[in-house]
Amino acid sequence: MDVAVSGASGLVGTALSKALADEGHRVVRLVRDSGDEAKDTLRWNPTSGTIDAGGLEGVDAVIHLAGAGIAEHRWSDDQKRRILESRTMGTALLADTLAHLRKPPAVMLSASAVGWYGDRGDTVLTESSSPGTGFLSDVCVAWESATRPAEEAGVRVTHMRTGIVLSRDGGALAKMLPLFRFGIGGPFGNGRQIWSWISIDDHVAAMLYLLGHDLRGAVNLTAPHPVTNGEFARVLGRILHRPALLRVPRIGPSLLLGRELATNLLYTSTDARPERLVEGGFVFDDNDVETALRAICAAK
Repeated sequence: MDVAVSGASGLVGTALSKALADEGHRVVRLVRDSGDEAKDTLRWNPTSGTIDAGGLEGVDAVIHLAGAGIAEHRWSDDQKRRILESRTMGTALLADTLAHLRKPPAVMLSASAVGWYGDRGDTVLTESSSPGTGFLSDVCVAWESATRPAEEAGVRVTHMRTGIVLSRDGGALAKMLPLFRFGIGGPFGNGRQIWSWISIDDHVAAMLYLLGHDLRGAVNLTAPHPVTNGEFARVLGRILHRPALLRVPRIGPSLLLGRELATNLLYTSTDARPERLVEGGFVFDDNDVETALRAICAAK
């Protein structure tokens, strides 16, 4: 297949592009107007609303991962606007472009997040659950809605509501590992908040699965067994043979990240289950957090 990928240079996009190439697919990377003239790239700029539409003619699938990082900067009003617009403008540009192609791709896999559900305590959440409240939930609702032109044109659109992606190469775990290795890692606050997670290997495998299976609409890309933050810390400490007893009070992350970002990033509880993936027959290699963390920590 010819697969166009936005956000191909990010943590997930890099792993996905390699997996697609390993399976014999041609990856066409969407790049901004930055002078990147490499083979199999096409230019786009969501901010200015420009895209090389001709380069998308004939591609079989689009996987849209691009968007500003949630935790790159403290959340000022301007930064929150950038987070929202980086998702909605890029998604709308892609969806509208696909809708007007002579031969649109059969499928568009579009990134979303379990932030759609908001802070829901220990309530078990599936793809049929209602949206939550708060900034990240509002972002995800608008993000998913921006794909409508592609859906109305007959493209199968799948919204990938992703949890915390575990990888040693980036993301939350990469930032936590040095602290735990020095023996100063531990739960955030009381540790009772539920973290919905997925290993990067299973995340990539799930995207490849979604390319070939007729699942449309929301799909939770999370492992079947979410854990509390306290259990996550205990397991990681045990694997690294380090104590994990030092609780991180809210004031530390709040001073570093700002209160709103710290709360949404570290203290929100979301128990999202991959009901549709499991019912569809997808098999997770990293079914539980200890298996996932042991594999990641042992990797060279």
